[in-house]
Amino acid sequence: MIRFLPTTLLFIPLSIIAEILHWGPLVQFLLAAMAILPLAVYMGFATEELALYTNPKVGGFLNATFGNATELIIALFALKQGLFDVVKASIVGSILGNSLLVLGASMFAGGLKNGVQGFGKKTVDFSSTMLTFSVIGLCIPAIFLHAVRPELVDTWEYEPLSLLIAVVMLIIYLMGLYFSFKTNHDLFGTEGHEEVLPKWSLRKAISVLVGATLFIAWESEILVGAIKPVTQSININPFFVGIIIIPLIGNAAEHSTAVWMAIKNKMDIATEIAIGSSLQIALFVTPCLVIVGALINRTMSLIFNIFEIASLIVAVIIVNRVAGDNESNWLEGLQLLAVYIIVAVCFLWIR
Repeated sequence: MIRFLPTTLLFIPLSIIAEILHWGPLVQFLLAAMAILPLAVYMGFATEELALYTNPKVGGFLNATFGNATELIIALFALKQGLFDVVKASIVGSILGNSLLVLGASMFAGGLKNGVQGFGKKTVDFSSTMLTFSVIGLCIPAIFLHAVRPELVDTWEYEPLSLLIAVVMLIIYLMGLYFSFKTNHDLFGTEGHEEVLPKWSLRKAISVLVGATLFIAWESEILVGAIKPVTQSININPFFVGIIIIPLIGNAAEHSTAVWMAIKNKMDIATEIAIGSSLQIALFVTPCLVIVGALINRTMSLIFNIFEIASLIVAVIIVNRVAGDNESNWLEGLQLLAVYIIVAVCFLWIR
């Protein structure tokens, strides 16, 4: 597959031509999505190579941070256009996708290949606790307004509340980084991994990372601009695009890495990728979107609908349950995948 990766970069000029010649929103959307996929892979390669020039802790931080860069860029363009429901749906979809789809696919594929697999208790317990907190931070404000003051749901008065919660969650994220660097060096899963020498020069790694980021930004603008006309033409809710399609596009490279690690019997790494990406979305990407939105007069609330809240809570419960014994098998992976499919079908049914 890697051998054919350079060929897929042809989708970049094709998507640009499609926009210039107005080939139609559906074609523009599909070509932009296909262009973002290889760019995200190259961004991942560049980040991994760049990380090899740093110490293990900084390298782990770079991999964790840039792992969700593609989705953050897409969400920023959607935020700029005022597509708040799509942005919030992509947040929920990313957490569900990482914790259910990616973790489930990793456990399923790894279990079929290797049988019962174990993973480190210390790191998983820490990540699971952080994931539980992050979901609480996302759900409590919505539950409060829906249950106590529903009249504020569609007013400007909830905006300061969302901004305050975003700041608190970002502080917890930064404190989590401090904790991992100072006392818990296993957070990014760098200890015990084999030493790998870089294949790219430092200049090439930086150049590819910058170039991929710029092209992803360009393609994201095309992708987001086509969301409304595409959903209208094929009669699906933009909500579904945000909660299923955008997370799949933004995290495709990371998803495949997690599954491949599980097949290679490195379930520790696969688990770290899946749960760690969920944490990044909830505690870093989401607060950044709220804060940036306030700065550009596109303040986004953290008020999710009831089904989004229920889905997040269910995901945290089942992930904690499955990962609690520090072992996984193909049946547990299949169960996680089944939950994700059920949730996805329900979201597709929304009109």
